Amino acid sequence: MALSISSTSTMIFSKSPQFVNRLRVVKTKCESKEPPPETGRPPAKSSKLEIGSPVIVIEAPKMIKTAASVPCLRVNSGLVNPGDVGRIVSRKPKDLWAVRLTVGTYLIDGKYFKPLQLDE
Repeated sequence: MALSISSTSTMIFSKSPQFVNRLRVVKTKCESKEPPPETGRPPAKSSKLEIGSPVIVIEAPKMIKTAASVPCLRVNSGLVNPGDVGRIVSRKPKDLWAVRLTVGTYLIDGKYFKPLQLDE
């Protein structure tokens, strides 16, 4: 695993005649080429989920939020039920996922669904 962070900042001072030709450039670079230490924990559930992965709802959330540009939080009055199947549309922070179901696209916490195993 390689981590590389780079930042460049440029400032030009031109208000005062003594600073007309001065230019300040600040560069920051952070790299890590060593693999992270093993923690002994099993891999996180989110590592199995990707955009487009099919999921099945295992528990109906009490509150649901739409994944629209202006989200709407509402009580789940039977819109999302256990057994509903959908697809991951996007990932949000803190194990929150946008899931497209037949009734719409909602932001659902990862504890309410699991990856659907498709037998071929």
